[in-house]
Amino acid sequence: MSGLINGLISDLSSMHPPDELMVGTFLPSVRLLVAKELRKQGSSQGRIATALGVTQASVSLYLASATDRAYSSLKSLHVTREEADRYVTLLAEDAARNPSYAVETLGRIWTGLIGRGLACDAHRQEHPSLADCDYCIRAFGPQGDKGREAIAEVSQAVKAIESSAAFVAAMPEVSVNLACVSGDSNLAENVVAVPGRIVKVRNSAKAMRQPEFGASGHMARMLLLVRTRRKSCRAVVNLRYDARMAMVLKKLGLRILEIGDYSETEGGDPTIDALRTKLRETTGGFDAIVDRGGRGIEPNVYLLGEGAVEVAQLAIRASELYSAA
Repeated sequence: MSGLINGLISDLSSMHPPDELMVGTFLPSVRLLVAKELRKQGSSQGRIATALGVTQASVSLYLASATDRAYSSLKSLHVTREEADRYVTLLAEDAARNPSYAVETLGRIWTGLIGRGLACDAHRQEHPSLADCDYCIRAFGPQGDKGREAIAEVSQAVKAIESSAAFVAAMPEVSVNLACVSGDSNLAENVVAVPGRIVKVRNSAKAMRQPEFGASGHMARMLLLVRTRRKSCRAVVNLRYDARMAMVLKKLGLRILEIGDYSETEGGDPTIDALRTKLRETTGGFDAIVDRGGRGIEPNVYLLGEGAVEVAQLAIRASELYSAA
């Protein structure tokens, strides 16, 4: 019996899931960088500890540590400094709003990394017996043909936006993102968006990176919430909103669902909260969501459609009318 038990223990000791890398390498590095980012934004050590789900003593240690080791650890997972900073920005934003959002975003980032095979080298270096393992790519990679189609669809839409001379005029200060769900999914991890958003570069719009799954928690939450009412809606893009854009929307004949007049909060995403409430109170159809914003929140309009290219073309048309108004 003892021989059997020893054999089982030996077999179990050879099981090394990627979670080991998450807990031992990825998570400590990300926590350190997010702690420093939140501190830079003015958060106290107590608030940072709450946001990260760690002790205040741990936060103190993070803040006293140099960032070079964290970036170096992430580099071993093929995460560049630029990509790490992007993840940190997303996580700090979500952690400040609601820790549960940060957990969701962290999970999407990690599964995205291992799904693309970026952690495989580090994993195999620690455990050479896994030289032929491709489990993460099969289990967490883009969802087969549908996933590749969604990424290609968003890429095509982004190229159209980047080619538009008028689009930059209608971009809000918070920049633009375009999100599209893969197939008919209702899961946030199956929503493709642009990491780092689409930003103004001189007189044109430029995507910071290629589209990927899990790149925008906010847009994913909005899209999936809209789909509870409009199942055919698969894509959303945001533009600035002001009196001139209101005239453009009217000219386009779009049905509007309006939210706004709220303040930015620490405990959630006020736009999503307001939209959820509005959907409970109304029953009519809509083609766009006007968010009038509030204290600390810039007004935006979210254009909806059945595909990424469709909403991109609608946004470009709106931008052209906006420029001409």
